[in-house]
Amino acid sequence: MPSSPTPATALVFSPPSSPSYSSPPHLTFIPTSRRTLTPNMWRRLPARRLVSALLPSASAPLPHPLHRALLLSSAHLAPSSPPHPWRRQFASSSAAVAAEHVSSEEVDEHVIEEIARGEPSNSQAPAPAPAAGQEVGREHRRDRRSGRGKHSAEFMAAHGFGYYKYAMLRRRQIQIETEAWEQAAKEYRELLADMCEQKLAPNLPYVKSLFLGWFEPLRDQIIAEQELVGERGARASHARYFNMLPADMMAVITMHKLMGLLMTGSGDGSVRVIQAACQIGEAIEHEVRIHKFLDKTKKKSNKDEDRDEEVGDSDIAKEQERLRKKVTDLMKKQKVRQVRNIVKKQDNSQPWGQDAHAKVGSRLIELMIETALIQSPASQSADGPPDIRPAFTHEMRTVAREHQYDKGAHLFLPSYVMRTHGARQQREAVKRVPREQMQSVFEALNTLGSTKWRVNKRVLSIVDRIWSSGGRLGDLVDRADIALPDKPDTEDEDKLKKWRYSLKAAKKENSERHSQRCDVELKLAVARKMKDEEGFYYPHNLDFRGRAYPMHPYLNHLGSDLCRGVLEFSEGRQLGKSGLHWLKIHLANLYAGGVDKLSYDGRVAFTENHLEDIFDSADRPLEGKRWWLKAEDPFQCLAVCINLSEALRSPSPETTVSHIPVHQDGSCNGLQHYAALGRDKLGAIAVNLVAGEKPADVYTGIATRVVEIMKNDALKDPATDPDAARARLLVDQVDRKLVKQTVMTSVYGVTYVGAREQIKRRLKERGVIADDSELFSASCYAAKVTLTALGEMFQAARSIMNWLGDCAKIKTSLQVLTLQRETDKVMVKRQRTAFPPNFVHSLDGSHMMMTAVACKRQGLNFAGVHDSYWTHACDVDTMNKILREKFVELYDTPILENLLESFEKSFPQLKFPPLPERGDFDLKDVLESPYFFN
Repeated sequence: MPSSPTPATALVFSPPSSPSYSSPPHLTFIPTSRRTLTPNMWRRLPARRLVSALLPSASAPLPHPLHRALLLSSAHLAPSSPPHPWRRQFASSSAAVAAEHVSSEEVDEHVIEEIARGEPSNSQAPAPAPAAGQEVGREHRRDRRSGRGKHSAEFMAAHGFGYYKYAMLRRRQIQIETEAWEQAAKEYRELLADMCEQKLAPNLPYVKSLFLGWFEPLRDQIIAEQELVGERGARASHARYFNMLPADMMAVITMHKLMGLLMTGSGDGSVRVIQAACQIGEAIEHEVRIHKFLDKTKKKSNKDEDRDEEVGDSDIAKEQERLRKKVTDLMKKQKVRQVRNIVKKQDNSQPWGQDAHAKVGSRLIELMIETALIQSPASQSADGPPDIRPAFTHEMRTVAREHQYDKGAHLFLPSYVMRTHGARQQREAVKRVPREQMQSVFEALNTLGSTKWRVNKRVLSIVDRIWSSGGRLGDLVDRADIALPDKPDTEDEDKLKKWRYSLKAAKKENSERHSQRCDVELKLAVARKMKDEEGFYYPHNLDFRGRAYPMHPYLNHLGSDLCRGVLEFSEGRQLGKSGLHWLKIHLANLYAGGVDKLSYDGRVAFTENHLEDIFDSADRPLEGKRWWLKAEDPFQCLAVCINLSEALRSPSPETTVSHIPVHQDGSCNGLQHYAALGRDKLGAIAVNLVAGEKPADVYTGIATRVVEIMKNDALKDPATDPDAARARLLVDQVDRKLVKQTVMTSVYGVTYVGAREQIKRRLKERGVIADDSELFSASCYAAKVTLTALGEMFQAARSIMNWLGDCAKIKTSLQVLTLQRETDKVMVKRQRTAFPPNFVHSLDGSHMMMTAVACKRQGLNFAGVHDSYWTHACDVDTMNKILREKFVELYDTPILENLLESFEKSFPQLKFPPLPERGDFDLKDVLESPYFFN
């Protein structure tokens, strides 16, 4: 039967700013699908917070709390027909009303509700645990009756799973998603509980300041309430219990207990009212009993002691004094349970009962709500009045299930379709997009998340050996710190200054090494854990530009060479003739060092000329010549050496099964997109949109121009031009690697400062310039010359970039384009530099997703890293054809015209600059360019 929304009464604490936490994403054992984003699937939130359903009676005991929690969790797995989405909130006029309506009749209704929901009560004996096969069978039958069954059947048909294998993998997926989550939650709750038990939480500066402000108003209200209920004829249900403690003690207990419950509660800053009321009332009762005990056993005067001796009660008095001292000591040690046991034995009065606890606690909560205020600093202005608001609100929550873009990929962990990093405007922008428009995005994300991976055990074993021996090989960080320089025994300020600078640099280096070591340990921990798995999947989502990323943060194919080296496709495919050819090219690309800029035939020749080194690398990776360590991507190179050796030693190399992903990378892809946007023929030739005998290398072209400029500067007189000395120092250091990062990021808005830091890092790696001040000035000069060379070579790209920047800098509230801060005010300078690269990134993201979907429909395994597309060696030719067709298809649409039209439609009162002139480059040339992606 369809479930209806359930109202839940909850007490919510409203701090000035509440940080949000999210569990880390995980790998998945089943291919990801954003199934809950379809109209049939709904989000279900835990409800059932009615006061009447929370007070047990003797006649109808409630299920064990843990059992109840498990029942609630299982409800997420099979959502039923959605109700009309609605939600009500209201402020309660009296918190005590909740307790006044507690009755055994309502508790009986709770049991009826349990039965109606299919949840057992404790009045029934628990059924024996079913066998694993029976449980899977029952789950199968439940799936067939629910909406999940149809989805499961479609999923199993698509991926060739039997139901029992699907159910087993699904259970493992639940386990891997929740194990770290549960452990973190357990540790968090233990920490908060420990803080509350040790009275540490109230001593935190912020909480202590809140208590100081709340105490007096709450105490005064309790005094007034005590006077009111003490009058003759008072009929309040809590009257007989309210005058048993001093008001200040009741105020302190209420504040501490309520804050403790909110801190150790469900994690959303709320607590069920009846839960809080009962626990506060129970704490008041215990304190009353302790107060009575201490009053009864307090030290008597000499006159009283003489009277006791006359009566013969001195032994009793001594025993009471001993108990009092013991209780006092236990209270100092916060041994609450032992104190209660001692006091209980000395108190013959009847217990209050849960009904009284709820009534007393509810009234104290109501007084707390009325008196406790809080000031929010988040929206304060210098001239405005302070924002004073109630610290607590009492509200009724009705939880409705609604369409969301935050379900998919994982079964329980949050998995948002777009990474908004808390930005409200971006969340709203996603929600405004029509669902039909998002279907192609969901299909692309499902495609990327359906690629099955596994760990390359042979490469992982080599990595483990290197790491256990101290690192340092294959770009692994040194596991040892560098020694800190000794302070010189001198009064020379220059030497001391150099020492302080060296000490700071050494500490910085050690800090960076520590960070890198932690990163390697995290990656290896995941690899070791997953190495025996048949396969696993990486769910993907998007950033605001539309670029796709794996959701698992550590070991994934977007990571370093270490990550890529230990990962491979789980499915293997025979190489075939073309696959063997592409595997040889792939090895040359990974070795790099200029080899990757040769023609395809030149790369194949390089590989065939180093077969002896390849075999040695595969057979004796650490004991042999270690040729693979000379590669630019050593661990990926080692993986290919192993696979290629296996193929070439086989009697039939073309039938060898390969799991290696072969890459096809764009040639300075940002400039490729600019050249296509502007139909720039010269730019297209420079970035391989046009066929050539060998790949054009834009980085080498820029480096060549930089050398020309520096040679001219070197001829000048250093006495009159300081750039002459710097040019002479750097002219032999300029190569494609020095300028590559600056060229690559120039189209994405790199600044002079950014270019300087990039070049400085490259120069520092080479160790040619030891003096830091000299290194800084040389980096400044090299950055200036590199940016000058870029401006000369790519004028058409610059014109489009400037047009995009001019559109973005128009002074208006373009909220949808403001990405740096959560504000309606546009920061023009940032907007102008950020918009062009973000727009181009959205284009390369679109190209990658279009290619991914087309490859999936052709039966290819596909993985993408922005402008690097991966598939099996035997399928590279097919993928190459697809990616070129999709690039032409993308730029056959009038992209800039559509963008300008959207600007003018959104802001008709503004005038935008005209589109820049474009050239006559024919996009169809891309289809015939072998080195467009290579």
